[in-house]
Amino acid sequence: MRSITMEGNNNKDMEEKILKAAEAVFLEKGYALASTTEIARRTGCNQTLVHYYFRTKEKLFESVFGRLVELFILSFHGVISQDLPFRKKLTNLIDTHFEFLYENQQIPFLILNELTTNPNRILKLKERFSPVVKEIFSHLSQDIEQAVKRGEIRTIAPFELLFSIASLNISVFLLRPVFNRIMNVENEQFQNLARKRKIENIEMILHSLTPLQEK
Repeated sequence: MRSITMEGNNNKDMEEKILKAAEAVFLEKGYALASTTEIARRTGCNQTLVHYYFRTKEKLFESVFGRLVELFILSFHGVISQDLPFRKKLTNLIDTHFEFLYENQQIPFLILNELTTNPNRILKLKERFSPVVKEIFSHLSQDIEQAVKRGEIRTIAPFELLFSIASLNISVFLLRPVFNRIMNVENEQFQNLARKRKIENIEMILHSLTPLQEK
């Protein structure tokens, strides 16, 4: 029994090592340029073992991509479910989402690239994450409705609010390579700019929600 348990643990450990190595390779090179040979090399195993656990590069990518999208979505979900005043919750939501992107700057590039080059992934993601996305929208819709009734904010659709947050936050990191090439922006300079932009994004969105009579 012990040997079976140990073998199961070893299998899980190896599977996780492959997933982590694959994540790094896919984030660096995208799906098209990544290879299971490179993933095996970084894992410290042979290519046959990679195919033993995941069969094909496509299936391995689906596992990695699904985990990354899940992290991306849950960066919203964890805050949405908190019991806080609406403006405080919204501030935390923008901050948490921005910090997630700051720590995982390659994820938006991979997600956008794969969703535009392989539309079928959208259908698979929709099936997998539909329940949690619906829960996020339900929580946010209720929070917005109650905040509007209290006169704290103007009326806004949940999708419009999430779209504003995502587009403002993501644009900072999508534009970084452009500015790096044109202006040779140093890491420290970008860090300072990013922190400043996060505060501005929070202030901008909160101000945009101010009831019209107060503006």
